[in-house]
Amino acid sequence: MKFTDKNTILVKEFDRYILEYPEFADKIPENALVVMQVDGDEEFNNWARETALCVADEGTPIVYITITELKPVRSRIEKLKLELVA
Repeated sequence: MKFTDKNTILVKEFDRYILEYPEFADKIPENALVVMQVDGDEEFNNWARETALCVADEGTPIVYITITELKPVRSRIEKLKLELVA
């Protein structure tokens, strides 16, 4: 998986987390650049930190969010209906 794809997935998961725990967002400075990190994935973490430093404006606060545990992806669908049309 490309780092950009992994980062996109992690940002989406972080957005969901913030929706469930909005008080966590209060700890993040206004206009901060949030950099996703994954516990134990130093190659990705280095890429994310280097990328952040390249795109951050001078004086922009940078916050590392380290995911230390992530549950397996699973469907949220509870019921399905299948219709054979041909």
